[in-house]
Amino acid sequence: MHATANGIEICYETFGEPGGRPLLLVMGLGMQMIGWDEDFIGLLVDNGHHVVRFDNRDVGLSSHMPEAPDLMAALGGDTSGAGYLLADMADDAAGLLDVLGWASAHVVGASMGGMIAQSLAIRHPGRVRTLTSIMSTTGPGVGQPTEAAMAALLTPPSPNREAAAERALASWRVIGSPGYAMDTERVARVARESYDRAYDPQGVARQLTAILASPDRAEGLRGLTIPALVIHGEDDPLVTPPGGAATADAIPGAKLLTFPGMGHDMPRELWPVFVEAITELTGRS
Repeated sequence: MHATANGIEICYETFGEPGGRPLLLVMGLGMQMIGWDEDFIGLLVDNGHHVVRFDNRDVGLSSHMPEAPDLMAALGGDTSGAGYLLADMADDAAGLLDVLGWASAHVVGASMGGMIAQSLAIRHPGRVRTLTSIMSTTGPGVGQPTEAAMAALLTPPSPNREAAAERALASWRVIGSPGYAMDTERVARVARESYDRAYDPQGVARQLTAILASPDRAEGLRGLTIPALVIHGEDDPLVTPPGGAATADAIPGAKLLTFPGMGHDMPRELWPVFVEAITELTGRS
């Protein structure tokens, strides 16, 4: 399905019964909504949630922006060329809530999606019932990546779908969870499906520039009055653990769950634990 929100087109999907607790899933940098596995979503639905996942701007079947990104300048500290900020992406999500007819929702964001979810809660506090921030941070200066993780993030674009699958596998071997076996079939399948849906390396560069250009959210998070959960891997090399700790420290009353052996992904073995914690949180609001 497609919605017009905040001046762009947003592609989204719904799961579960409309009477369930409304829950919006926000995906991370360069990842399309299919990065939210349907088995994971099924667990959320089984626990009483009405779930929506969507493509952020510049990925998948949502609108792709026209600006030519200058990522190297942004990485060097000059973010003046950013075409938009995380705040704009948060406004996209708020506009999608309008289209869905949801006055408010529980919001779960992973990585950049956690940053967007945080921004949504800050900018539109009445729209967010609970906030779950997974493997994320308060700003680009906190929880900085290791050199190896940053190198994996910045590998050159892939020329075809098979190369995209190999690139994804190589990246996840660096940033994934060392304590859990990588689901190579799923990683390759999602990469191929994403390539087929819409492959736009410049869109990913625009998203990364938006992250680098956006201000730290710690002060805004201190003003939140909603139940919040922070989930982070103790072996995350892309958003290192101080990012999760800073997020939990900033949000009054936030619960922090950390997992040894978890990197910058969500191991299938931990899904039941994540869903149990999210369900406990959504039941409190």
